Amino acid sequence: MGRRRKKAVHIPKKRLPKFFSCPTCGKETVIVDINREDGGRAIAQCSSCGLSEEFQIRPAQSEIDVYCMLTDQVYRTLKRTPVTVKKE
Repeated sequence: MGRRRKKAVHIPKKRLPKFFSCPTCGKETVIVDINREDGGRAIAQCSSCGLSEEFQIRPAQSEIDVYCMLTDQVYRTLKRTPVTVKKE
């Protein structure tokens, strides 16, 4: 009488998303397109609100790096603009 054999547990690998959330409108519609032949250019654009930025990238950078550069740039410009509050 032998022991029962345990079933192998397969853990699925996590993958990067194809769509990212937009820092201005909040919807998951940001697509990053990388063109490495054209001197390493990447375009991040939101199909919902029309936000679009072009970045110069290095060979080792991926889509998530371009998305982080987009969010950094958006939050940097939001931090610079003064907020006016209307008092009634």
